[in-house]
Amino acid sequence: MGHRIRIYDFETTDLDPSAEVIEVGFCDVVQDEHGWNLGPSGSWLCGASRPIGPAARAAHHISPADIAGLAPFHPALMWAQARTDGVEIVCAHNLDFEAQFWGDPALPLLCTYKAALRTWPAAPSHGNGALRYWLEEQGRIAPVHEKTLPAHRAEPDAYVTAWLLLALLRVNTAADMVRWTKEPRVLPTCPIGKFRGRQWADVEAGFLEWMLKQESMEADLKWNAQRELDRRQVAA
Repeated sequence: MGHRIRIYDFETTDLDPSAEVIEVGFCDVVQDEHGWNLGPSGSWLCGASRPIGPAARAAHHISPADIAGLAPFHPALMWAQARTDGVEIVCAHNLDFEAQFWGDPALPLLCTYKAALRTWPAAPSHGNGALRYWLEEQGRIAPVHEKTLPAHRAEPDAYVTAWLLLALLRVNTAADMVRWTKEPRVLPTCPIGKFRGRQWADVEAGFLEWMLKQESMEADLKWNAQRELDRRQVAA
């Protein structure tokens, strides 16, 4: 039996952590003697106790009538089904979003967003759709366009992420990407201040040290600053 990675994508009632999941989409990537390939996909709608916010609805177009009377999302059932299906790793693009809703993970996790930042730092954008078209234009992936629609629905978005994962698995191991998922984002360039858009190697040491002293600075930014300072110390 080969290995199986399951990509999940959620649509929610709103864009904040207090939102509820109203659609779950998945797409499997499976390994056999010929390598990694697309597996089955699917989706289901879930009921909610709160209204669907207009910003979220404008993205996914799921209406209150679509989910009326349906059972709510239960993370434990999702994890149990994944294990029953032989899933070994659970994956999402920008996994921190989905992780807000699925509780304590029962399986190792893989974030294609974090993996893409490390693998393709020069990509024009690291969003799900942007990476899809960037890789597609290079002939590196070939998703069936009809299966990517409608955009911002759970199953089509999981399907797109599955293609990104296939491309990532050609150059990385799943184990490495699981390890990267546990670490902060490796940002290709400095995203703030007078060095915005510059390679970390071109950022003055004083600015990097200033970043580390800012209590309100995002933890991932501090980690990247410290990573660059450590690199310079080793190289000296």
